[in-house]
Amino acid sequence: MRFLPALALLTSLTAATGCHSAYVEATVSNRTNKPIELLEVDYPSASFGTQNLAPGADFHYRFKVLGSGRMKLLYTDSAHQDHKSDGPFLKEGAEGTLAITITLTEINWQPAPTVTTGR
Repeated sequence: MRFLPALALLTSLTAATGCHSAYVEATVSNRTNKPIELLEVDYPSASFGTQNLAPGADFHYRFKVLGSGRMKLLYTDSAHQDHKSDGPFLKEGAEGTLAITITLTEINWQPAPTVTTGR
């Protein structure tokens, strides 16, 4: 019977310290005065997006980086003009937060998620 409490403690310690899954928490913000009709963010091995992003709105997405490569943002504005912006280069295992802000004059990417070692 003494074995069960020790096993429970070992299991909970393993769960608390064992696994850590790296991911990027991205937020795309429309800081223009017009809606964005189609938005796509490409990252190594996949992409995400939305059909509409209202002025002043944010779109949140969490993803895991598999492979390495440069990010890209593609979007179509309300005047049906296509826009493209190259983002940071990501390596597999990158993690952190990423803010992509679309303004009337530019697209800001900040900061570039990085790979954390020592796990």
